[in-house]
Amino acid sequence: MIRQRRRSTLQLFLVSDLVATTAAFMLAWALRFETDLFSKLGQPVSEPPDFSRYLQLLPFILVVWPIVFYFHGLYQGRRSRSHVDEIVTSALAVVLAGLLLSVFTAWYRPAGVMRPSGTFEYFTYSRGFLALFTGLDLVLVAGLRVTISQELRRLRRRGRNLQRILIIGAGNLGREIAQKLLHHRELGFEVVGFLDDDPQKVGSLVLGLPVLGGSADVTDVLQRRNIEQVFITLPLEAQKRIMRILRAVGKEFVDVKLVPDILQYAVLNATLDDLDGTPVINLNEVPLRGWSSLAKRGMDIALTIAMLLVLLPLLPFVWLAIWLEDRGPLFYRQERMGLDGKSFMMLKLRSMRVNAESTSGPVWATREDPRRTRIGSFLRKWSLDELPQLWNVLRGDMSLVGPRPERPAFVHEFKEKIPQYMLRHRVKSGMTGWAQVHGWRGNTSIRKRIQYDLYYIENWSLKLDVKILWLTLRRLRYNAH
Repeated sequence: MIRQRRRSTLQLFLVSDLVATTAAFMLAWALRFETDLFSKLGQPVSEPPDFSRYLQLLPFILVVWPIVFYFHGLYQGRRSRSHVDEIVTSALAVVLAGLLLSVFTAWYRPAGVMRPSGTFEYFTYSRGFLALFTGLDLVLVAGLRVTISQELRRLRRRGRNLQRILIIGAGNLGREIAQKLLHHRELGFEVVGFLDDDPQKVGSLVLGLPVLGGSADVTDVLQRRNIEQVFITLPLEAQKRIMRILRAVGKEFVDVKLVPDILQYAVLNATLDDLDGTPVINLNEVPLRGWSSLAKRGMDIALTIAMLLVLLPLLPFVWLAIWLEDRGPLFYRQERMGLDGKSFMMLKLRSMRVNAESTSGPVWATREDPRRTRIGSFLRKWSLDELPQLWNVLRGDMSLVGPRPERPAFVHEFKEKIPQYMLRHRVKSGMTGWAQVHGWRGNTSIRKRIQYDLYYIENWSLKLDVKILWLTLRRLRYNAH
């Protein structure tokens, strides 16, 4: 049942992608050759080409597009994919497919035509049409996908298209998984209950969900409750029980997810190495190596230069506002700890009184900090005080996206209290990060911030960086209102 339902959903997205792409193709033709859009932009007007020549591209497009989308993970049926992730992934897939189409049209040449003058003219595809098609396709594909996702979530909130889930293990890890599933009703997960081998828990309620029996009852519960998905959340010492459960569950038509109880080791990105034929698991592999690091640095430099060109003309006005309030300096330099535990001086626009920490020493800034100046409160509200860190990004001290750097005094305190705290220093610090766009910034839970920082390090990609930058802009607009 679950596979059939998932197949139907993926077929729906496939059809929507093909419909949106075909519509973008037709609309691009109409705008390019049947309107005066390009003549208004200063392009020369010519006779429209034979539409059948362009129609020859459509079979290539309708074959290549789904293949590119598939390898971008757009047909994996992930219910937890956010709208931002959907848009970013769709955009990357469409741009790549558009580049492949450009390469194909540069290579593929339909038969030319003989003009009345006796000259032979080779046929070439319009670059304006290709650019229009790619842009329109991006908008239509992403828009249609988001619309379908919203409708599916609306149906799931109303109790339709639900996946029935059983959690084996009612300990801390099992309760954490249950809370996340219950919190996101729009994903369409219905938690039926728990199985646990603790006799005191059997028959009781955990988070309002029943403990239906022990792990030995798994086969019976799967059949009686029509379970479609099983989460195994048992501790490491229960390895034999886990193997017994996997053998029992393997005989049923259910999806199985094993949630490893190794959070205490703060695994970053486990990889499998080979030591003379013996497999060795590397628990702290960081994806930001080699070409990935080069790509991230290239994006940092390009975006930073663009932002500086836009923002530099505003700096004299900001400096004047800061100076008029208390005649103090424009910038504030503060020591922070970044990549590999190395310290650097981070720049900020001064938002507090001069020598604000002369008596208190290093302390957390609060939301209504009395040490702030009036212009400083405005700068903090819009996060404008962080903009000079673009210079730190250009220097290579920081990145646009990454874990926020802390002051050495706090780092020395936290690394003694929080296990694996220093793992966040395996990558460059950032102006914004995964924790910050989820509200964990400033004087908030350090443990939660570590959880989000480690997720970012483990799952890093350029797509995730773009998503975080977009969410940062959205959060700034929300805070301003």
